Amino acid sequence: MGELTPYICVADSRAAIEWYAEALGAEVTVEPIVMDDGRVGHCELSVAGARWMMSDEFASAGVAPPLPGRGASVTLHLTVEDCDAAVARVNAAGVQMTRGPEDSPPAGRVAVFTDPFGHRWFVNQRLA
Repeated sequence: MGELTPYICVADSRAAIEWYAEALGAEVTVEPIVMDDGRVGHCELSVAGARWMMSDEFASAGVAPPLPGRGASVTLHLTVEDCDAAVARVNAAGVQMTRGPEDSPPAGRVAVFTDPFGHRWFVNQRLA
């Protein structure tokens, strides 16, 4: 069986870790590996078992954060138990939804937002 794990790049991993913890309830599952120049070379986070990897920008490796105002080329899909509670946390962390929350059969209850680091998220609560 395979596994696909997003590996995102942000302009400030330390700030992103704090924001994802506050807004999404993320936990650090692999502590940041800090490079000699102070940048985060790798860390891993998860929300209820859904995980992703993250680093700061490394031009030498061709890794860069999203460009502001350009739009997203990838959307991170996060299944949650309570979409409205997730939206409330994200809103409290300073980000407004670009869609929802709303019921969207057959997907369930959904909301979409772009985090302060330029990544687009689709939050989904499956309906019974």
